[in-house]
Amino acid sequence: MKKASVLMIIGSLMVLSLFVFPMWNIMLGAPQYPEPLGINIYINGLQGQSEFDIQNIDGLNHYIGMKTLPKPEDMWEFTVFPIVALSMGLMGILVGILAFMDKLKPQWFLYWFVLMSILGVLGVYDFSQWLYDYGTDLDPNAIMKLQNPDGTPMKYNPPLFGHKKLLNFDAYSYPHIGGVLLWIGMMLTLASYFVGRQSCNYK
Repeated sequence: MKKASVLMIIGSLMVLSLFVFPMWNIMLGAPQYPEPLGINIYINGLQGQSEFDIQNIDGLNHYIGMKTLPKPEDMWEFTVFPIVALSMGLMGILVGILAFMDKLKPQWFLYWFVLMSILGVLGVYDFSQWLYDYGTDLDPNAIMKLQNPDGTPMKYNPPLFGHKKLLNFDAYSYPHIGGVLLWIGMMLTLASYFVGRQSCNYK
């Protein structure tokens, strides 16, 4: 049970890496930009991969009527998500410590994992809805009004995951260091449940 508890603590600590590293990255590449434009998405705000990336992306988006990229105060997610991540990380560490002291059974590791998974799915869904709204809620008075071959307005939302062609831009969207560490941490907490259950069965 001690080994399982250590895995639970380490996995929960990895959740807190979201406060240090970006959880997602979106890159926009085009022939006129030898250095692609990038956005690092942190749990509490956005940051350009290079100094002027946010400014340049907002300038490009202006022509097609897209909103400027949000500041932390513009989205409730940048306030709520850090609270959720901090609470779940500390809760997981507490569960691991109590289990190490034989105060809790390994089932608590699974309860934490399920709750964290639900919250994670809700977070990804919210992120996908924001991307969709960002790329479809366009200013009707924009300088450029492009349409699909069938006459419908063109959508410019970046992909949630993977690659998508946006006019002459190639958009790429993938997890960054924080997102990868979060996933590894989640797998460690799930493993802690099975290791702990096996340990209890041997007693």
